[in-house]
Amino acid sequence: MQKRWLLKPKNNAEATRHLRDELGVSDVVANLLAYRKIETYEGAREFFRPSLSYLHDPFLMKDMDVAIARITQAITNKEKILVYGDYDVDGTTAVSIVYTFFHQFHTKLAYYIPDRYAEGYGISYQGIDYAQEHGYTLIIALDCGIKEIEKVAYAKEKGIDFIIGDHHLPGDTIPDALAVLDPKRVDCDYPYKELSGCGIGFKIIQAFIQSNDMDMEMAYQYLDLVAVSIASDIVPITGENRLLCHFGLQKLNSNPSFGIRALIELSNNRKDFFTVNDIVFQIGPRINAAGRIEHAKDAVKLLTSKSVADALVFSEKVNLQNNERKDVDLRITEEAMALIADDESLQKRNSTVLYKADWHKGVIGIVASRLTEKYYRPTIILTQTNGHVAGSARSVLGFDLYQALESCSDLLEQFGGHKYAAGMTMPVENVALFQQRFEEVVTQSITPEMLTQEISIDLAIHLKEIDAKLFRLLKQFEPYGPQNEQPTFISKGVTVQGQAHIVGANHIKMTVIQEDSAPFSCIAFGLSEHIAHINAGKRFDICYTIEENTWKTRKNLQLNIKAIRY
Repeated sequence: MQKRWLLKPKNNAEATRHLRDELGVSDVVANLLAYRKIETYEGAREFFRPSLSYLHDPFLMKDMDVAIARITQAITNKEKILVYGDYDVDGTTAVSIVYTFFHQFHTKLAYYIPDRYAEGYGISYQGIDYAQEHGYTLIIALDCGIKEIEKVAYAKEKGIDFIIGDHHLPGDTIPDALAVLDPKRVDCDYPYKELSGCGIGFKIIQAFIQSNDMDMEMAYQYLDLVAVSIASDIVPITGENRLLCHFGLQKLNSNPSFGIRALIELSNNRKDFFTVNDIVFQIGPRINAAGRIEHAKDAVKLLTSKSVADALVFSEKVNLQNNERKDVDLRITEEAMALIADDESLQKRNSTVLYKADWHKGVIGIVASRLTEKYYRPTIILTQTNGHVAGSARSVLGFDLYQALESCSDLLEQFGGHKYAAGMTMPVENVALFQQRFEEVVTQSITPEMLTQEISIDLAIHLKEIDAKLFRLLKQFEPYGPQNEQPTFISKGVTVQGQAHIVGANHIKMTVIQEDSAPFSCIAFGLSEHIAHINAGKRFDICYTIEENTWKTRKNLQLNIKAIRY
């Protein structure tokens, strides 16, 4: 698929020069900071020298004082508390840290994860009934609950208090819970709005420690799980999330919890340092697999393991579930692509909405992601479960999926999520009408640019500007992720030195120069179609990131080429 090269608009030249001179950095670094809204020496110091002292006061979050008072009351009165969470990585990590922390002070505590197939997403009536039957008087819901007005009212009728800790967008009405912790509430003044669900759980722990004059190190021991949630839930790695992720990665790489250590060993990753990408592709899917294939309580058992032996047992089970998940999602992806290949009308659409009653509900989100990547248009995969149709949706850059679903809400039983990812349920008889309506909504609001994948490029630079000092500073921009992506550059009119050659199936290995620059080693994954032009001695432009390549004991700078144009 041809991609658009989109160079970011230029920063204010005078402000960037001032930042460059104040910090004593190059124009390249000053511009990269300006793109991240870092415009002062103090802002740059906080960015390059992160400290846990920069974390916000948890009591700035609306209802936090009420939540901590109620938890304290429940512990004092020896009430039974149920920690309730969603079945994905964010929900299971949130439940794991809150359960483990409070279990130190209160043994009348348990956790509850809804069954993906029997109960569906979020708070369930079955879960509330379970709480009542077993004498729980307080439920702490994490990574879910912000729209559960009827279910919170149902719990209230049964004498059960709810504390909701969520990070999803609220509806017009906030549930009548005892406390609703969500920075996205319009009436919440908390300074950072993009915490993960596990991040909300961490703030609850932080607030309890703060209110009881305990050592804050008791909270920091959970930062590896918070980092796993931030990476896996694809939340912005800016502000407080970047702080939590930075120190969480340090914890994960130096002294991880037993469960995370077991997952790292299972990944067979021999790198010196696990990154956000390693979490996304190697740790997160294994945790998610438990809820997709069997039950997410297996993931919580792993993440709350109290010994190496326990962690090894639970990690092996989760790993087997992940292997099964890979087989299932590959089969369904192939079936979905075959449906599109065999139907010309589907190929011409601006959206993809596919339904098959026997598709495995646990992997439809993965399949939606794969199809969005291949066809690059808003995609929804639907399957049948418990007499209803459940769906998982993914979007493309710039298109508000959540808003599009709101335009179809009369056809849905429920829906929720974000701008780029969502879930929904509907009656079986509404599927055909929903496919038609969703396509109409997308067609009316999507632009041709949104339907073409773009490469967002920070700066056009000369290869002479790349040196060891620049790379050292770029390393300090990590951890990379949404809204703090690895910087991408263009260099124009480069030529290959010697001959480029194909490695693997369709990758190019080569050395390039730009006029009188030093030569740079390059790897271009999946771009072998350019080999003839490159080896003809013609000039070409490259779009790339800068990385360090290690071969045996040697390290050198390498350009990872994302696209080539003539």
